[in-house]
Amino acid sequence: MALKELEAKYAAIRSRAYKLTDGGGLHLFVQPNGSKLWRMKYRFGGKEKLLSFGKYPDVPLAAARTKRDDARVCLAEGRDPGVVQAEEQEVAERTFEKAARAWHANRSDSLNAAHAKRVLSRMESDVFPVIGHRPLTEVAVTEILAMIRKIEARGALDISRRANQCVSQVYRFAIANGWARENPTVHLLGALKPRPRVKHMARVLLHEVPDLVRAIAGYDGEDGSRRRDRTRDAMMFTLLTWARTGEVRFAVWSEIEDLYGRHPVWRVPAERMKKRREHLVPLSSQAVLILRRRKELAKATPGGFIFPGDRAGIAMSENTMLYGCYRMGYRSKQTIHGFRALGSTWANESQNYRSDWIELALAHAEDDTVRAAYNSAQHLTQRSRMLQDWGNYVDNCGRPENGSPTSSGVDRNDISDVHERRPRSQERQGDLRLVQQDVENRDNIIKFPARACSGEN
Repeated sequence: MALKELEAKYAAIRSRAYKLTDGGGLHLFVQPNGSKLWRMKYRFGGKEKLLSFGKYPDVPLAAARTKRDDARVCLAEGRDPGVVQAEEQEVAERTFEKAARAWHANRSDSLNAAHAKRVLSRMESDVFPVIGHRPLTEVAVTEILAMIRKIEARGALDISRRANQCVSQVYRFAIANGWARENPTVHLLGALKPRPRVKHMARVLLHEVPDLVRAIAGYDGEDGSRRRDRTRDAMMFTLLTWARTGEVRFAVWSEIEDLYGRHPVWRVPAERMKKRREHLVPLSSQAVLILRRRKELAKATPGGFIFPGDRAGIAMSENTMLYGCYRMGYRSKQTIHGFRALGSTWANESQNYRSDWIELALAHAEDDTVRAAYNSAQHLTQRSRMLQDWGNYVDNCGRPENGSPTSSGVDRNDISDVHERRPRSQERQGDLRLVQQDVENRDNIIKFPARACSGEN
């Protein structure tokens, strides 16, 4: 006899558990504590098995019968309803956040650590609070759009697009793993606010560089001569080397090689570079003089910062040089990062230097990954000549009317002395070739003939 709803509702509580049978293997399992559970007994592969459909009255009789009928369809198709039920349960419990964290863990090893942290932080701040708890397969396009609209409302248009991109990548990852069948973000095309216009780092025009150099050379915008000198030297060193602000701020003396020799080089370790590749900076005579002066003033230790902060063992603040620009009257006109653009513009407009040399000097990675895998040339000799020419140009820009001192803050005779000890001849090319070979040996990359870095190209 089929079970009636009232029988299930008023089933008596007994000292021992018992069953109220409905048919087709479905029964209500009544326990001594009053709990009532829907179960279905079936056989698959010659073995007796048991399915659970939930608790009564949360699952009413009609719903339990529907689940039983679905299970019988699975049996007729040769599938184990217990396995199907487990898979459905796993899908229901796989929320968007779980899938997103699996996606992030799968790709984190290939990302810059800081970038990977930013991506996850962005998801935790903006995405997970809105759709993170939702089952992956049930997130609607409207929910994603509502999440993006909240980000857009605070004016963070670039972040809103990045958030949408991350959601899309999570769904592509989920589809590949069989966790979802559709990527709802494909329906958002045209619904997002337009991408904000790119704002390049502020920089002066090339013909305004002389005024900028003279402003740096005469910088007096801070209390205390030591702080003024340190900020002035840091700005000038950044301008001369085309380095990023963080690379200069955290530079330590152990990274400087052959400072008092013929071919000084700044070897920036990979962990401090944006592209996580070691970067070699041939030092011009102007940059060398700044470093020698800093070393004499600071009585530097090998592990100490070249441009330390106000407290011992602390690097210069990230805003020190930028505020220096502000004090010189260059707010919204020139940033420290914009120094790199000045050097690049000068080198490109001169047409005396190959783009490869310029991009390497800026520590830009090769866009063509195949070419990058086979081309390990550092072009140190050519870059050394280029940066020395740039140093001479900067010096000439900052030369006062009476001809002394130079923009580097030292007597011009000292620069001449450094030039005499650092000839730009084939002898220098040979020594720089040794530096390049050292890089190639350490990184176990492809060797090139000696002429590849001697300028014979």
